[in-house]
Amino acid sequence: MAVGGIGLIVGLGNPGPSYADTRHNVGAWLVEAYCQRNRIQLKNDIKFNARLGQFSVAGRDVKIMISNTFMNHSGRAVGSFAKYFQIPTEAILVAHDELDLPPGTARFKTDGGHGGHNGLKDIIHHLKGREFHRLRIGIGHPGHKDEVVDYVLHRPSHEDEKKIREAIEETLKILPQIMMGDFEKAMNSLHSVKNEGN
Repeated sequence: MAVGGIGLIVGLGNPGPSYADTRHNVGAWLVEAYCQRNRIQLKNDIKFNARLGQFSVAGRDVKIMISNTFMNHSGRAVGSFAKYFQIPTEAILVAHDELDLPPGTARFKTDGGHGGHNGLKDIIHHLKGREFHRLRIGIGHPGHKDEVVDYVLHRPSHEDEKKIREAIEETLKILPQIMMGDFEKAMNSLHSVKNEGN
């Protein structure tokens, strides 16, 4: 694998139909949308406790994953998978919900802490590093920290969901650039998008 590119894309969320449409699953929404658009089949893999797929971009093999673990244990699947296939931390892209961004906004980021996100926290723990890339999909904030858990585990309003889906669409446009390692170009393209969240 060429230095600088992406070898694994991860969409964060909680498993099962009761969580599928919740704010906490917007990272999984992005992966599912990409797979549907490109006819990539995600298959359950018991060994890694995840739904897995694989595809090629300009001769580069890329693996794609939605963990079947609960959000707080996302790192178990990601860590074991990355270790088995010898995928370096800096070649991993994680799509996740972001409380600090309004619905309709998406941002690309490399490295950083977990910002209180338990899925990212567990991934950092299991990878023993935080140098992976992130696609932060804005879901907005309920206004008080005590309301966060209930907020992320519920479905967004119709208006907010529409904005989130639109942000995902914009993100999918620049995903090939990210996969090929053209991070600056992808970031500039995504961050220049005008949306209702700005």
